[in-house]
Amino acid sequence: MGTDSAGDAFPPIGDYGLIGDCGSAALVSSDGAIEWLCCPRFDSPSLFAAILDRERGGRFRIAPAAPYHSARRYVDGSAVLETQFRTASGVLRLRDCMVAAPGAGEVGALWPEHQLLREVRCLEGRVDVEVSCDPRFDYGRRRVRAEDRNPLGIFLQDRGDVIVVRGEIPLDVQGGCIRGRATLQQGDRRFVLLAYDHGEPASIPPLGDNAAHVLQETLDYWRGWSGRCDYEGPYREQVVRSAITLKLMAFSASGAVVAAPTTSLPERIGGIRNWDYRYCWLRDACFTLRALFELGYVAEGSAFFSWLLYVTFHTHAELRVLYNVFGGSPGSERTLDHLRGYRGSQPVRTGNAAEKQLQLDLYGELVAAAYEYVCREGALGAWSGRLLARVGDSVCALWKQPDQGIWEIRTPGRRHVYSVAMCGLALERLIEMARAGDLRLSKRRKERFARISDEIRAAIDRHGWSDRRGSFTNTFDGEDVDASLLLIGLYGYIDPCDPRMIATFERVRAELGSQGLLQRYAHHTDDGLPAGEGAFGICSFWAVEYLARIGRLREAEADFETLCGYANDVGLFGEEIDPESGAVLGNFPQAFTHVGLVSAALAIAEARGSRPTAQLGGRERVTHPRRMPGKQAAEDLCVEEPR
Repeated sequence: MGTDSAGDAFPPIGDYGLIGDCGSAALVSSDGAIEWLCCPRFDSPSLFAAILDRERGGRFRIAPAAPYHSARRYVDGSAVLETQFRTASGVLRLRDCMVAAPGAGEVGALWPEHQLLREVRCLEGRVDVEVSCDPRFDYGRRRVRAEDRNPLGIFLQDRGDVIVVRGEIPLDVQGGCIRGRATLQQGDRRFVLLAYDHGEPASIPPLGDNAAHVLQETLDYWRGWSGRCDYEGPYREQVVRSAITLKLMAFSASGAVVAAPTTSLPERIGGIRNWDYRYCWLRDACFTLRALFELGYVAEGSAFFSWLLYVTFHTHAELRVLYNVFGGSPGSERTLDHLRGYRGSQPVRTGNAAEKQLQLDLYGELVAAAYEYVCREGALGAWSGRLLARVGDSVCALWKQPDQGIWEIRTPGRRHVYSVAMCGLALERLIEMARAGDLRLSKRRKERFARISDEIRAAIDRHGWSDRRGSFTNTFDGEDVDASLLLIGLYGYIDPCDPRMIATFERVRAELGSQGLLQRYAHHTDDGLPAGEGAFGICSFWAVEYLARIGRLREAEADFETLCGYANDVGLFGEEIDPESGAVLGNFPQAFTHVGLVSAALAIAEARGSRPTAQLGGRERVTHPRRMPGKQAAEDLCVEEPR
């Protein structure tokens, strides 16, 4: 993929691969450097943050001492990242993982909370290998003295956090940095381990054969997990890689999935659109739930749904935009002024001020997630049903209020058409689930929900459609469009083949499209920030899904394949794409984009006829349940695309 780039220059955002253990995750550059890792959780302070500051952030690098060319891949069906370095004297292979089976090894042994295991093997000739490990606690604010405790390893302790670094390559402390060097001949293999715990580890994992066993167990875990994916349709390789990526961003202790494992990677290089995405957005959660269920991961989907109900209950059925992985507040938005930011993009932020926004579309997305659940798992329990009924009450009380909308604008609220439509969807889905016996609603509630859902439809017809523009608009009585309007059709609130939806799709693509990509909204839109950002990955996949839903299959397939070309060399997508250069922008990798890929692939599979209808929740539902039951199927309305 690249050449030796171990200096101070920032690699492209898309240069990184992701490894993780479903509690935290690390980014690994193509030159063998771990440049982002937070412990003990995704949203904890960083141990390595060179991706945000080359001097202060800290990194953990293993690579040849001589110049090289590198290429990499994920070991098939796994989250184990493999980088191959070719030098003038030989070939070196580096395998990186965060141990997915922390109980591996002797029965009854106590193991650190996180283990980052790195294996180097000389495949050809002879290679001099260098190790450099320089942890910087608390986002690089504290550099801790390393203490060599041979033969236990090198210890670094800071306010209860403990790192132990051990290696089969001899390591020592030089100028505050852990360094090592060895010459490997063909067939030689060495392990280097970084273990993290809060409080000194009760047991320090051995290396050698035990490390080889742990690496194999980690490979087996991921291959077993990815092997459970029951999707056999087109683009399976991309779908499985996206599923593994989503799993890497899932916090196993609660079931929450973070939007991205990083903070402050810029949406515009040198700009201020730098946000902390290490939290669980309720909207992303609902989209992710559907993807997990569709791919056969029922246990993960059910755990995620339980988390959704938990956080909804604790905010009394009035929804927050985002939560930490335990369902609490992520904290106020702050800046880390000591970090220079990726390529000078400041500020670097922690926390996210969007937490305090009103985004009404969340209510529809939560109820849609419940609908996904009952389609597969049957009726809701009494407690869950009462909670969702209260969600409907909140919709009735709030739907007329201006909000910040799906794009989290930092200006005074507006009446967003998509937000209002999702309020209507929430009420209609609640009524449908009650009719089907999935939850109980009183007669009075049903009548109220039906009356207000009719009012919402009338309001959208009156204020959300522009005869002059010939399309739905992003705000009431507005003139512009935005990409979220596509979801009104994809959710089935309005049939995707309704002429108004098709006209809206064409206007969205004409006004927001570039190089086969979609912006989320027009450049002149006032969102409270300086202009300038890339095309949104998920919006582009929404357009593919929409094409498949209206029967324009060949266009959908061609656009899908074009979009897949914007992934990095190991199949990962960021939040945004620069339409001119194709470069990745924003936090990386981005769960939302990978969910969009999965949904688009599923839509293409259904359009091809390779995803049959299924018996879900005791009654027949289409595999893609965004279309409301009782409405005429889109394929019955759409004209076959011209040959």
